[in-house]
Amino acid sequence: MQHNLPETIGVAGAGAMGAGIAEIAAASGIAVLLFDARPDAANAAIAAILGRAEKRVLSGKLEQGQLDRLASKLKAVEAIEALGPCEIIIEAIVEDLEAKRNLFAQLEDCVPIDTVLATNTSSLPIGVVGAKLTHPERFAGLHFFNPVPLMKLVEIIPGPRTAAATMERLTGFSTHIGKEPVTVRDTPGFLVNLGGRAFTTEALAIVQESVATPSQIDAIMRDCCGFRMGPFELMDLTGMDVNFTVSTFLHQSHFADPRLRSTPLHRYMLETGQLGRKTGRGFYLYGDDASKPAADMPILAEPAKQVVLGEESPELFAFAASIGVEVLMADDGVAPILAFPLGEDVAAYALRLDLDLRRIVAVDLAFDTTRRVTLMSAVSADAMARDAVAAAILGSGRSVTAINDSTGFVAQRIVAMIANLGCEMAQMSLAAPGDIDKAMRLGLNYPLGPLEWAEKLSPPRLLAILRQMQGLSGDDRYRPSAWLRRRADHGLSIWAR
Repeated sequence: MQHNLPETIGVAGAGAMGAGIAEIAAASGIAVLLFDARPDAANAAIAAILGRAEKRVLSGKLEQGQLDRLASKLKAVEAIEALGPCEIIIEAIVEDLEAKRNLFAQLEDCVPIDTVLATNTSSLPIGVVGAKLTHPERFAGLHFFNPVPLMKLVEIIPGPRTAAATMERLTGFSTHIGKEPVTVRDTPGFLVNLGGRAFTTEALAIVQESVATPSQIDAIMRDCCGFRMGPFELMDLTGMDVNFTVSTFLHQSHFADPRLRSTPLHRYMLETGQLGRKTGRGFYLYGDDASKPAADMPILAEPAKQVVLGEESPELFAFAASIGVEVLMADDGVAPILAFPLGEDVAAYALRLDLDLRRIVAVDLAFDTTRRVTLMSAVSADAMARDAVAAAILGSGRSVTAINDSTGFVAQRIVAMIANLGCEMAQMSLAAPGDIDKAMRLGLNYPLGPLEWAEKLSPPRLLAILRQMQGLSGDDRYRPSAWLRRRADHGLSIWAR
């Protein structure tokens, strides 16, 4: 096989993904033959590509010469046999195993032996799609993300018999068209779809347990952790018909691993047609009159002047100073008790330290508190203690979100699950650790990759959070990855090999 860049590629399937792949390849100077079994679909896709490009020329975002080159590199073909001259052919048809297998069987009959065949499947195992090929050594997965022109990541997935030369050619092609390729092991969901489960499923579990509302969770994850969108905003954008189906598929494919479990609430949203933006109703309402429920706590009391610390902690001392409250050296039996539990709920924290459950106001200091602070109190808590602390925080210019008692607050739970799943993917050798982080940042717009989150929290702290949540909940959903445990217990970096 030759390893140089292709002069001509083929794209089979002229839907959103196929058209996007054709557009970026043509824009890079590669000739593209676009095929679709639907009459005139390929011509319509090219017309749409060029129409968008013409608008960019008119707005000054694209030069006329670039448009002319794009137009010269795109050609629709009506018969699959016309893809014969292509050096790489990328399939982007419906997500159906038999349909893909039939397409590749036809391609093998009409292309030379050195043509690389690739599937853009987002979920079907590459080895299964290519199992019946006569020459599986020239076949691999090439998974782009939507919208293709904007998303930088591409996952390259070898099947069990894919040749190294095939991987080299697809890597070189991906780099040439401006993508960041990551080599991923062939497993259900590959890397990004698998790794992305934790963000949404843990948020769903938090709502299922009535710990916090979708708007509260989204605000916390944006303001305290730097995510561009909260998990419920993201699910409404992609649609419950998409994200529930993928979540169910991955949970079943991994033999019901609790780490990948969704909730009855997720299924209910699908079955009642509350799909998100596409139906005008999901976790939020959409339309001219829609507004999101409040995530911020109003001022309900006079600011606290004094607090007691549940246990000595530099973070608690610094936080108390930042909101202008005095820390009493001895408990006066009246002042709110400021606490910073890791993985614990207030009930367990109070029991462990023999503290007055009613006066404890827990604050999550594991993440950024410069914009928003999460407060948590126990069942039967004194609301005045919480409200007084909240008023002091609000007086410092920050927003406050008050949630019900939970192991791990909100951010600790979600970030710990993201990081732990990333550690498990590293343990599985799903991809190189650095590539896991790169893929999650590029594919999902995460502010940090899962292993970067683990290092930022510190492996020992992350392990402590997970162990507390697993022990207190009795749920193996929170069982720590061996990759994490071995590094945390010995003070090693999360990337240590």
